Amino acid sequence: MRRFPPSPSLSKLACLFLLLAAGACTGEVFRWQDGHGKTHYGDKPVQGAQALPLADAPTPSSSQQAQWHRVASVHDGDTITLDGGEKIRLLGINTPEVGGFRALEPGGMAARDWLREKILGKKVRLELDATTRDKYHRLLAHVFDANGLHLNLELVKAGLATTDIFPPCLKYVGQLVGAEQQAEREKRGVWALPDHQAVPVESFGDGRREGWQRFVGAPVEVVRGSSWAGLRFKGGLEAHIPQTNLGLFPPLESYLGRRVEVRGWFSRHGGGNSISIRHPSAMPLR
Repeated sequence: MRRFPPSPSLSKLACLFLLLAAGACTGEVFRWQDGHGKTHYGDKPVQGAQALPLADAPTPSSSQQAQWHRVASVHDGDTITLDGGEKIRLLGINTPEVGGFRALEPGGMAARDWLREKILGKKVRLELDATTRDKYHRLLAHVFDANGLHLNLELVKAGLATTDIFPPCLKYVGQLVGAEQQAEREKRGVWALPDHQAVPVESFGDGRREGWQRFVGAPVEVVRGSSWAGLRFKGGLEAHIPQTNLGLFPPLESYLGRRVEVRGWFSRHGGGNSISIRHPSAMPLR
């Protein structure tokens, strides 16, 4: 992935200012350090976080206080670039690929074209969450247009995107999951595409699997690793949940013997086959 340097209008201080402005409504902004010693800010508490007094926060300059940013390009349905080069990954969602590093996936062009029509060349407002950047150094945000339309949510409502929840980023999660469930019930967008349908877990070994997948089956046992716990299905497929996210799920034993769907990125490592699950919305009961 190419790395884009942060633009002056979205410096670290400006990102903090956006959080502080949002925190003025709730009265709190939180600061914490991850395992690598990197400092993060958010408007929701996480384990070990400290409340940041708003009166003690640094004040950005007038040039950093602008909350509106023009969209220079739309790469796909969930990634855009602003004037100045700042690359934005839309939080809480995933859209099919449009080619490039990964193969073109059905529905990818429709999501990209929809988003281009809505915001290309126009100004948008960003809302951040507990984690501000991903491993590719893209800024993570909920994106709103000049009319207040929540683009992340609208993509899910239209069936152009699926939810992709990464705790501790849980802002708008209830709205996103509810919109996804309705879009799936009404078979909008990708939910009507043959390539997007869930397949029996026993067939996961048929042909080469890669990318985002959906499998349905009954888990037969709970399995555990050094940093995760999860479920093993008949045929060997495993759903892996990070230890830090287990508190969001019911007891894993409650899934055993029940019809469960797992959806996410399929991975092969060391002869094993697994899907990483970070939120219960990616492992619904069927």
